[in-house]
Amino acid sequence: MMSLPFYQRHHEHYDRAYRHKALSSTVSQYQKETKSKSAVYAQGSAAYTRGSAAHRHSSAAGFSLDSSAAYSHGSTAYDHSAMQSKRSAAYSLDSQSLSTSSAAYSHGSESINKLAAAYRLGSEAYNFGLKNSNLMIEDQSYKMSPKAKRAKQSLISEDKENEAIDYSVPIFTGREVNISGITDTEEERIKESAAYVAKRNLFATGEGVSVSKVAKTTSEEEHHEKKSRKVAIRESAERVAMKKTLEDTQAFHKKLNQDKLLHPPEFIIEPRSHTIWEKENVRFNCSVAGWPAPRVTWYKNNVPIDVQAHPGKYIIQSRYGLHSLEITECEFDDTAQYHASAMNVKGEVSVYASLVVKRYKGEIDASLLHSRNLSLSPFAVTPHGYASRFEISFVDKFDVAFGREGETMSLGCTVVINPDIKRFKPDIEWYRNGVLITPSKWVQMQWSGERASLTLTHANKEDEGLYTLRVAMGEYYEEYSGYVFVRDADAEIPGAPGAPLDVQCLDANKDYVIVSWKQPAVDGGNPILGYFIDRCEVGTSHWTQCNENPVKFARFPVTGLIEGRSYIFRVRAVNKAGVSLPSRVSEPVAALDPADRARLRSHPSAPWTGQIIVTEEEPAEGVVPGPPTDLQVIEATKNYVVLSWKPPGQRGHEGIMYFVEKCVAGTEDWQRVNTEIPVKSPRFAVFDLSEGKSYCFRVRCCNSAGIGEPSEATEATVVDDKLDIPKAPGRILPTRNTDTSVVVTWTEPPDAKELVGYYIESSVEGSGRWEPCNNNPVKGTRFICHGLSNGEKYIFRVRAVNAAGLSEFSQESEPIEVKAAIAAPSPPYDIMVLESVRDSMVLGWKQPEAIGGAEITGYYVNYREVVDGVPGKWKEANIKAVTERAYRIQNLKENMVYQFQVAAANLAGVGTPSKPSKPFKCEEWTIAVPGPPHDVKCTEVRKDSLVLLWKEPVYSGRSPIVGYYVDMKETEAKEEHWRSVNEKPLQKKFLKIGGLTQGVSYVFRVRATNQAGVGKPSDVTDAVVAETRPGTKEVVVDVDDNGVISLNFECDQMSPDSKFIWSKNYEPIEDDSRLNINTKGGKSKLSFKDLGEDDLGIYSCIVTDTDGVSSSYTIDEEEMKRLLALSHERQFPTVPLVSELAVEILEKGEVRFWLQAEKLSGNAKANFVFNDKEIFNGEKYKMKVDQKTGLVEMIMDKLEEKDEGTYTFQLQDGKATNQSSLVLIGDVFKKLRDEADFQRKEWHRKQGPHFVDKLGWEVTDECNVMLKCKVANIKKETHIVWYKDDREIMVDEEHDFKDGVCTLLISEFSKKDAGTYEVILKDDRGKDSSELKLKDTAFADLMNEVCRRIALSATDLKIQSTAEGIRLYSYVTYYVEDLRVGWLHNDTQIKFTDRMRTGVTGEQIWLQINEPTPQDKGRYIMELFDGNTTHKKTVDLSGQAFDEAFAEFQRLKQAAIAEKNRARVLGGLPDVVTIQEGKALNLSCTVWGDPTPEVSWLKNEKSFVSDANCILKFESGKNVSFSISAVSTQDSGKYSIVVKNKYGTETSDVTVIVMPVSGQTDTVQGHNQNNKTVSKKKKAMTASKQKEGEKKDFIKPHVEEIIATEETPDPNEMPPVEKEKDTKSNQQAAKKTDGKAGVAEKVPQPTEGLDRQGKKLPEEAALGKPH
Repeated sequence: MMSLPFYQRHHEHYDRAYRHKALSSTVSQYQKETKSKSAVYAQGSAAYTRGSAAHRHSSAAGFSLDSSAAYSHGSTAYDHSAMQSKRSAAYSLDSQSLSTSSAAYSHGSESINKLAAAYRLGSEAYNFGLKNSNLMIEDQSYKMSPKAKRAKQSLISEDKENEAIDYSVPIFTGREVNISGITDTEEERIKESAAYVAKRNLFATGEGVSVSKVAKTTSEEEHHEKKSRKVAIRESAERVAMKKTLEDTQAFHKKLNQDKLLHPPEFIIEPRSHTIWEKENVRFNCSVAGWPAPRVTWYKNNVPIDVQAHPGKYIIQSRYGLHSLEITECEFDDTAQYHASAMNVKGEVSVYASLVVKRYKGEIDASLLHSRNLSLSPFAVTPHGYASRFEISFVDKFDVAFGREGETMSLGCTVVINPDIKRFKPDIEWYRNGVLITPSKWVQMQWSGERASLTLTHANKEDEGLYTLRVAMGEYYEEYSGYVFVRDADAEIPGAPGAPLDVQCLDANKDYVIVSWKQPAVDGGNPILGYFIDRCEVGTSHWTQCNENPVKFARFPVTGLIEGRSYIFRVRAVNKAGVSLPSRVSEPVAALDPADRARLRSHPSAPWTGQIIVTEEEPAEGVVPGPPTDLQVIEATKNYVVLSWKPPGQRGHEGIMYFVEKCVAGTEDWQRVNTEIPVKSPRFAVFDLSEGKSYCFRVRCCNSAGIGEPSEATEATVVDDKLDIPKAPGRILPTRNTDTSVVVTWTEPPDAKELVGYYIESSVEGSGRWEPCNNNPVKGTRFICHGLSNGEKYIFRVRAVNAAGLSEFSQESEPIEVKAAIAAPSPPYDIMVLESVRDSMVLGWKQPEAIGGAEITGYYVNYREVVDGVPGKWKEANIKAVTERAYRIQNLKENMVYQFQVAAANLAGVGTPSKPSKPFKCEEWTIAVPGPPHDVKCTEVRKDSLVLLWKEPVYSGRSPIVGYYVDMKETEAKEEHWRSVNEKPLQKKFLKIGGLTQGVSYVFRVRATNQAGVGKPSDVTDAVVAETRPGTKEVVVDVDDNGVISLNFECDQMSPDSKFIWSKNYEPIEDDSRLNINTKGGKSKLSFKDLGEDDLGIYSCIVTDTDGVSSSYTIDEEEMKRLLALSHERQFPTVPLVSELAVEILEKGEVRFWLQAEKLSGNAKANFVFNDKEIFNGEKYKMKVDQKTGLVEMIMDKLEEKDEGTYTFQLQDGKATNQSSLVLIGDVFKKLRDEADFQRKEWHRKQGPHFVDKLGWEVTDECNVMLKCKVANIKKETHIVWYKDDREIMVDEEHDFKDGVCTLLISEFSKKDAGTYEVILKDDRGKDSSELKLKDTAFADLMNEVCRRIALSATDLKIQSTAEGIRLYSYVTYYVEDLRVGWLHNDTQIKFTDRMRTGVTGEQIWLQINEPTPQDKGRYIMELFDGNTTHKKTVDLSGQAFDEAFAEFQRLKQAAIAEKNRARVLGGLPDVVTIQEGKALNLSCTVWGDPTPEVSWLKNEKSFVSDANCILKFESGKNVSFSISAVSTQDSGKYSIVVKNKYGTETSDVTVIVMPVSGQTDTVQGHNQNNKTVSKKKKAMTASKQKEGEKKDFIKPHVEEIIATEETPDPNEMPPVEKEKDTKSNQQAAKKTDGKAGVAEKVPQPTEGLDRQGKKLPEEAALGKPH
């Protein structure tokens, strides 16, 4: 079976995803091939063996010189091939040649020409592989064992005449690399699969390869020499060594991290975007690397390009790793985004390019466009078409971000590109500190078409840095950057340092890997003592610590690795508090020499073809390697020294190893460092050196021939850190940046070497607590520290970092306050004329959008004349800045046109002037209406309202202004959508506008009006979005403890220059005699000295130099009254009460007076007053005040008559007071005292055994009555006694009181159980009793419940046939007379007669229908009335049910007649009679039957008749006698009397035993003697039973026969009539049979009405089966 290559075995889920279907089917086909069939693809060794056999076969068959020539030709081809040097020829074997070779070797009988061709082909293939072998052996010379690497294997020819010994060739032992790429043709895929099969089979079988030695040229003579025994032994040893080498090689490759041999696709050259004219051709080119070789697919707008669907349109080529897509005769529709996708088992990567095809709309020959020499200067285009450039803007940008290790962080921007080219996708790239970021398991990037986002799935300090989003459209791009800070995760051990970061593997070879890292910024408050390095083999989860003692140097060589395996590393810092969290793991690295790693990456071998490399070269024997060269110390620290050297030139053809030696400088005492394991790589790390000493080092080579001479010794090397800890940076200079950041600069420390970066720390001045500003060392000498608190003063310090450690901190900087750096303000805008006269004009404008971080100090106005549209020079209108945003410019020329510009100024200087205004003409305004209002602005913006403020027009018109109108519209609405907010003109110059929609943008304007009309509107305000910004606060009214009323406003967005501006009705407060304004920090308070009607109005507060922070509060007349009342309450406070004074009775009968205040301070006091006299804590009164809960209480043991009166509690808590009273007089006092006395007695009662719940009753499910009560405080000695009507009730069992419930069960409760029940508990602690009267109404209620339960227990009505008729019956748990029973037939009340009777037998309630007739058919209802409710049971006695019951009645009636009249022995005969011989025997009995029965006797089952000795008599039809005057032993035996009539036969037996004793003869009467047994069994068989045996086929299956068994009556008795047995067992048995036949009973005939149980009934009937 064919097995997949190793990378496909371990990555089968990837392989299936990308592998071509044809290749999958081919591999599947080869897997199904049998081993014999796969031999068609014969490996090289088998081919040579078969070739040799074919040669011998051809010689025997008479092939002459042709064969020899063929071999010579093959040998010549072999030698010629061996001289070639191109390794690429090793891959040139195609499938056709392989098939030919296989066929030639497989059929020896074919022509020798084919055989020779096959041999030649195999020789060439082996020589191609030989070049590869030599290179690979050289590359692996550092890793092979000292044993010989090549061995000979001989095969003695069977041609005895020539005595030729075949020449054995060395076998190639290079590295086995099982790598297969993705091929493009079916033929290549078949060849690849077949080659792999051949290779696997060869190594599986271990076959050798040999070839006969032939002359190098046809002219040379062949020389065959016999091998000596020494040569044969050596070759045998070499074969064993060769086999072991192959096993070691295969084991080595199994240990390799196979992922490191594979590489994902990577585009070396990416296609670039093109902009062309129509009808031109364009080509996209790219090159891609990766192993296995990636497959490249081209897409247009994410749709694969189908070349066959557009013949001639697209040309896709792939040659020598260069891939191209050519589009011919481009059209405008070819404008699109194209991308190439490269894919292999390691992944997929895509690159994008855009094509813009321009269409020229002028009259120009399109053919000229192809010449590219046509000048189109009027139509010049950019690389992006007609657009001069793309406008790329960023919306919803990410800001400076702060995160913590382990968290997920996300950055994102919405990108707006103008113009928007359809299907033209921009290039989105992310950079960290200027380095392009690629997706990984730590970083994910998304582009939704509008928003670019980057997600850090598990943030680490390595992720900290400046992130830049670059959006490119062709050659034009825009960038946006933001810094990301990542803090250390919380340490598991308090005081432990932060985790190291940026763990990398700098140098990796077979013997060690040098791991480097960066020190953390946080040391946990204690100096870091060193670092532990951990390693983990890839594919496992077991971490191993590499160093026993912490190392301080931030590089460390890790040894003890297994060659070829891959590892990951992590580092942990340690201080005296503990060990830090581990760092992020490094990238995997394989323990391989760089040469091996580079060869695997750059020259992956093709799938093995089964060819074995052979050579004629004899191996060199015993070549001792020379000394290594260029030995030097490349790194030295306190812990280790790293040596590096070059391999020797003289080393033979086998691998070499190295021994490293050291000695103290100045001595020649050389010691071998690696005594146990030789070094395989030309680099080595030496440990266990004494710090401060000088050492020299040298290296020796060794192989199987021996150990070579040592290299030249190195110069003396001192074991110490060559790299010093850097010195502290200098000149720390902080400067302002923004409200939350500061720019810190410094100078590099002197003599700094290999600096990794710098750590910056900040501290609030005076706090003494330092916080890191960055957690990843920054390069350069400038850094922006973000996340600072606005308004605080900070100091900064810096220290440098290199591998040796962290420098000392620099000197602390000067403190700097965190605030935005000021700048000149931006230009004002919207300049308009407010008034114009003959020689002056009044201008108005809007405040700049950006004030530059400082308050605007004034404005400067310039003007210029405009003559015939040509502007003149600017002139200054004012030298001194104006503070208002309106200014009159004097000395203008009448009817002259002017332009104006305004510049704002602040502390930073004068800002840029505004754009020139539109031209205005200086002329006298004569219009009657007012001019436009100005300085219109919005304040107090909320989600549904805002306040609009404005100033009155400068020009009022010909009459005074009488009011204002406010207009509004949505920002995007057209001009015709302006609407007026107010219908009547406003007298005030402000308006609160409500009813706004949240999130909608609005604009406003104001118009003034006078008697002449409405004037011009003001300038439109800036767009305002109706929203309540986060953190918005409102003015809050407060009344303090002294009753002072104040308005308070707080702002947390203030800058250092911000101020609180209070106003009343939005006008400045001029008269502050009634107010006090106090501002401190971010809080301002406006206090009223004496709030009155003069203070009514709207009070507003605006915070300057903020983003519109403002709020207001309205005090109207109602609010003033509320505040004054609250002020009075605060001036004269009361203690608020939760509850007024109340009284309650405690468990022991104590009286508790209490009240509760809302809260009490620790100084609160209470006075207790009774009838206007203060009472105090003492024996009678127990008083308590709990300040925590506000509870005030007084407890009295008991109430006496003198305690009647008024009780008052008075509270005082500081200034606050309160009191509460309670009047206890008359009936109120009496009732309270009685309740207290009762509670006291009750408490004493409960000290002993007592009842928790008094005696009560309940009816159980069995309809029994249970008296129960719940008791408590019971102990073992407690007794319980029950009484009824003062008579003790004896209880069988003593109650154990486990459940605290005492019960008395009364079964079958009835009237006789009525009475008074009492239960008494008593022990040595006392007694308690509980009484329950069950009389009259109470008894009636109980009986109603009993009857209800009994009625509910009634079973469904059933039908039963009897000898007298049909019976309907139901069972209840038991019956009581209070349960009234009624019967209905077809809903009509039944009148009871002798034929229709009802009654109760035990628990059975029945209705007897004697001698039923068809009129008795119908629906019967039994009604049970429990005193409140009627319960019904129904049965349908009609149809089949009636027929079956009637038939059964007839049968039972006949059976009863037969039973009554059958012959029977009534009694008198004993069972056994023992008598002495010679005595007289007289036996007599009575028989009965109608008609009179026949009597006969049997002796010993034989007929027996009267004779002289035995006299038998039958008299009066009923008396039977048996007499023997003198018995003898012959009279002994069994005597039977048989009575018989037409209704049946019955037999009675008596056994007579005659004892042979001499003496006087006495007469023995069978029924008088004491020695006889009086019990007697009878056997009866009724005639009906005999008939049933004959007619059993006509009886229904469910009907069973009835057998009656009776005791023998007295001989003188008449046949008895048995009463129905009134036992519960019989009734229960009847219930269980549920209508089935059982032992027949005599049942009483129904009597009139209901007959109670126990009364004698005159008749009886055998009960049959009920229906």
